[in-house]
Amino acid sequence: MIKLPTIHIGKLSMLLAILVWLSLLFVDLVRLFGILNELESGIAQEFTWTLEILFFLTVYLFYNYSINKNSQNDFLNLIWRAASTGIIAVFVSIIIDIFYSLLGDSSLLNEPFLRNFFYHVNFALISIFLISGALLWKHLILYQKNKRVVKQWQAYEFAMLIAMLFIYFNKNSLDYSFLFGFVLLVGLGIILSGNLKWIPYLTFREKWKSLLFLFIIINCCGYLFYQVIIYNDRSRYVVNLTDNLFLVSLFSFIFIYALFCFLVTLFNLPTSSVFEQKLTEAISFQRLSQSIQPEESEEQVLDILVDSCMSASYADAAWLEMGDGEGPKGILQERFLNKEQREELSDLIQNLKAAQDWAVEHRPDNLTPLPLRINHSQFESVLLVPLVINKSAIGRMVLCKEVRDGFNKEMINIISTFVRQACIAVENHRLLNQAIQNERYQEELKIAQRVQKSLLPTKLDHNDTFDICAYSNAADEVGGDYYDTFKLDEDRYVMIIGDVSGKGTSAAFNMSQMKGIFQSLIQLNLGPAQFMIKANAALSRCLERNHFITASIFLIDTKAHTICHARAGHVPTLMHQVKNKKTDYLGIDGLGLGILRNMQYEKHVEEKTFNYSAGDILVLFTDGIVEAKNEKSHQFGFERIRSLVEVYHELSPKEIQNKIIDSLHAYVGGDGLIDDDYSIMVVKFSE
Repeated sequence: MIKLPTIHIGKLSMLLAILVWLSLLFVDLVRLFGILNELESGIAQEFTWTLEILFFLTVYLFYNYSINKNSQNDFLNLIWRAASTGIIAVFVSIIIDIFYSLLGDSSLLNEPFLRNFFYHVNFALISIFLISGALLWKHLILYQKNKRVVKQWQAYEFAMLIAMLFIYFNKNSLDYSFLFGFVLLVGLGIILSGNLKWIPYLTFREKWKSLLFLFIIINCCGYLFYQVIIYNDRSRYVVNLTDNLFLVSLFSFIFIYALFCFLVTLFNLPTSSVFEQKLTEAISFQRLSQSIQPEESEEQVLDILVDSCMSASYADAAWLEMGDGEGPKGILQERFLNKEQREELSDLIQNLKAAQDWAVEHRPDNLTPLPLRINHSQFESVLLVPLVINKSAIGRMVLCKEVRDGFNKEMINIISTFVRQACIAVENHRLLNQAIQNERYQEELKIAQRVQKSLLPTKLDHNDTFDICAYSNAADEVGGDYYDTFKLDEDRYVMIIGDVSGKGTSAAFNMSQMKGIFQSLIQLNLGPAQFMIKANAALSRCLERNHFITASIFLIDTKAHTICHARAGHVPTLMHQVKNKKTDYLGIDGLGLGILRNMQYEKHVEEKTFNYSAGDILVLFTDGIVEAKNEKSHQFGFERIRSLVEVYHELSPKEIQNKIIDSLHAYVGGDGLIDDDYSIMVVKFSE
């Protein structure tokens, strides 16, 4: 496919405008040549008027595209564009006048072709100035537009289009229809000129500049209109291009709107500072609302707060100090005073009774900014502004002025608004940081859960002579219960269950230490009592003084059908004996690991060996099961476990374990929480 070139509307319309103007110049010069040589040119005046209208339209298209393309231009730039175009038109016109004044009585003075050429140049520049000015005024008029203003402008544009074509009807003559159309267009221009909403948004400095530019536009408009009046001498020009309803109406519109803008801007000068102050306050409020980000510090929002409050109150100096509450302490922000002056002012403030009463207010949320008079060599008034977050005072800001009673009610109100917004931003920042920390903590706890689960065995060592199962649950995300098994040889197996004092991460950490000690010592082929002695010695070196571990260890010999058992302060183990039809807790003493951290511990370790037979059951558990409470604060207790085993002793270890856990949860209640870690191991011998 053939790719068509991209059409640039601006360049195309400018090229067409130049070609149309050259055609208009050529046509008029040909007509002039025919008049001077008494020849019939054959070119009707309507052809000239058509070219004139085409020139207006192409200039309109060029400037409409150019201004819309740069629609982000501010008000001052728009006015300057109109003024600069007028300056160029006036400058060229003055140069032409100077040129003719320098000719004196030479023959070129009355040269018709040269005079008509310069006439067409002036006509082009005047048209460009008026059309571009009207389009620039359009952007100012339609600032903060509404439906009514848009319709007014559309009506004016339609009326100007008719005025452009009006030349075909009145044949370029000044009659009543011309005057009627002119009055109608002037009236529409006056209505549109009342839309001056953009002026209050200029700063004081911008208003002075706009006054200068508008003054230039008014004078350029007046001078160029004077030139148009001079051009009415039809003896010198073969066609009158400037005596046109369209151009004359544009002159009135450009002049009237520039005059209105000039007068309104001039009368707005005294109130400019007030409006600028309100605009600054609004911007400061927005900056305070958007200043805090999760990765940034509170000092940034407090820095903006001090600057905003100083600007709102015209303060000469200020400082911000943090007191009780969370966050940084001391002086955080300081403006236009040194440490010595600040200390002097602080002493003066502290000695004032009103400041003392204000500082000891029992309800910080009742505190309001307090204006004070002080006797200082430089400053005569201060304003104490509290910083309150969540009904707690976190600090104060002190604004200082060199005049007495320098803080009025309006200043205090806007400062209070700034401070409230800043405190909300700081509070949101702290809450957000806390939420991020909590989220990070939760993620770390999930990692800890995975690590702790990896510490508990996924497979319990045993042979065909017995079956074993185990279950553990932490009250928090991680816990301190531990169980494990170890195969010494084909006939001997070690089984341990432990409970670290406390809950949470510290208990889980100590549990990991217990696992390491168990895995290390059990390979030394130690008996249960010797294991407890060695484990106590090892744990005494790493456990904190207020921590200990309870444990029960069993050495099962499946060949001899014996169990060797030692207990270190752990809850007793329940044993169900089939032959005797007896279910009872193993009676053996022992002291928790880490309670005694010397050689005396050996005296508190007891070891017993007993036989087992097929069908016997061992139930090992931690105190979390026994001490679980129901709604009446009654414990689950040892007897319930004994009763459950007696009832369900014929079931498999896994089924017995499930019966105990289900009964535990039913006892506590469906929505009840077991506030301690709990674990259980069930062993059932088959031979």
